Amino acid sequence: MSALIVFCTAPAAAADRLARLLVEQRLAACVQALPGLRSTYRWEGAIEQADETLLLIKTSADRYAALERTLAAHHPYELPEILAVDACAGLPAYLRWLADETASGEPGDAD
Repeated sequence: MSALIVFCTAPAAAADRLARLLVEQRLAACVQALPGLRSTYRWEGAIEQADETLLLIKTSADRYAALERTLAAHHPYELPEILAVDACAGLPAYLRWLADETASGEPGDAD
């Protein structure tokens, strides 16, 4: 099982809703919300700043495509930050739990 950590910034008002949605749909085993982030970026030619919450989303690689689609569909931003990185190692028991929690329960899914 290949584990991913997905970074996604969101307005504070949307962060908890997005986190809950991902866990309810078994697209993430765990989502941590780190409030108090200030982002500075260029958008449509202007320098912008926004107060945001960083979501650290733990998922399995086989659930990433569905997670990305769900985040894009439910995120309030026109272009949300969705970046995934491989978790190259982890506590085996935690990785098993992550795999179990992100199993969709559909026929053919590995547990």
